Amino acid sequence: MKLRSRRQFTQSIALAGLASALTPSRALAEVTSGKPHRLLFRSRAEVPEKGTLGIVDSDGSNLRPLKLEVPDQLSWGVGPVFEDRNRVVLMSVEGTKTWEGNVLSRTWIYRLDTDEIEEIAKSDPDAPYMPPIALLPGEERMLVGPVIKGEQRVWSMNLDGSDPHEITHEGEGFSYGVSLSPDAKRLAFHATGIRSYEIVVCNLDGTDRKILASDPAHLYFGPVWSPDGQWLLYLDCHHQTDPGHDWADLCIGRPDGSDHHKVTEGQRHWFGTSYGGPKTRGSGSNMPRWSPNKQVCTFTQTLHDSRTAWDFQTDRPDTDHFNREYEAERARGGTEILLLDPFTGGIETLTHREPDAKGLACIWDFRTAWSPDGEQIAFCRSQTGEPSELWVMNADGSDQKSLARGFEGLGVDHPVWI
Repeated sequence: MKLRSRRQFTQSIALAGLASALTPSRALAEVTSGKPHRLLFRSRAEVPEKGTLGIVDSDGSNLRPLKLEVPDQLSWGVGPVFEDRNRVVLMSVEGTKTWEGNVLSRTWIYRLDTDEIEEIAKSDPDAPYMPPIALLPGEERMLVGPVIKGEQRVWSMNLDGSDPHEITHEGEGFSYGVSLSPDAKRLAFHATGIRSYEIVVCNLDGTDRKILASDPAHLYFGPVWSPDGQWLLYLDCHHQTDPGHDWADLCIGRPDGSDHHKVTEGQRHWFGTSYGGPKTRGSGSNMPRWSPNKQVCTFTQTLHDSRTAWDFQTDRPDTDHFNREYEAERARGGTEILLLDPFTGGIETLTHREPDAKGLACIWDFRTAWSPDGEQIAFCRSQTGEPSELWVMNADGSDQKSLARGFEGLGVDHPVWI
């Protein structure tokens, strides 16, 4: 149960990254061809669980907050993006302890051209917390993740909340981190509560359920489909020796359950990001991302012997789903963003760090998101003790530039391309 609750929190906070968790489709890449790109992001507030949303052009112009003037909504996240790149599904919550699954969430469609907001999919009374996951073909139905009796499930339903269909069922584990296959016929997700975190694949109606990776000594997390739908990329964290879930290796496997194997060694992917200072702290699961048009993925590699300024506290109860103490002097190393070919092991370093950095000099790059055409990569960068910033670079690592630091100067996270 402890494993489940820690990652449940990161999923609720990381709603701003839901759309970017899905590999950009060929159709979306064609729609966006030749148009200026924009990025949605989450801007941090003084209370970590609160915040607002903003948008900025990829060249740094036209930075502004979204107009989210709805009473009693404490925090907002970005869900799926419609193919017109103008409408976006948003989720708001009326409480801060989203990891408990009993705060009320509300789902909206936001129009970026007019700033109009319309509520959709009124929450089921048995599932007050129901985050949106993905739009299905035709954009009249969507996947959602209702929490029912302490167990997160996967449903499909109409945008107005009618005609819900269960995909996962009671007793099948706490299921989230859902990724829709490129042909929209299969789902991949991780599930826990019955065994350790394992990678599961099933049809859109829940049939033909297969377990791709499962081992009590390993925390398998965050499957993402390759653009051709032939492979899944996911993380492997050695949670028994890493209770804070800081580090992981990358794995790939076939959706039919065959050919599961590790791609990297040494637990060097920065998984459970903990960054910023005491007044600007942030966290959340950091996932690799497939390129939409090349046989490579992003890989957030730590320098050898790296450690952050936030030390996970194993000797006290975890009451805020962060449970860390800040000590800038303990920070060592940092992280670099690499391109990795998971089939050949070939790598290309995009952001370069000073290997001997210590304390406040350490820089941490993370949270990559590919533009739909595969030409640019958005990411977050945080120097030890400093707020995270939204950056963008070309796919070869050139022309790196900072776009935003947050409307209160307290940090930015979870970029989503529009």
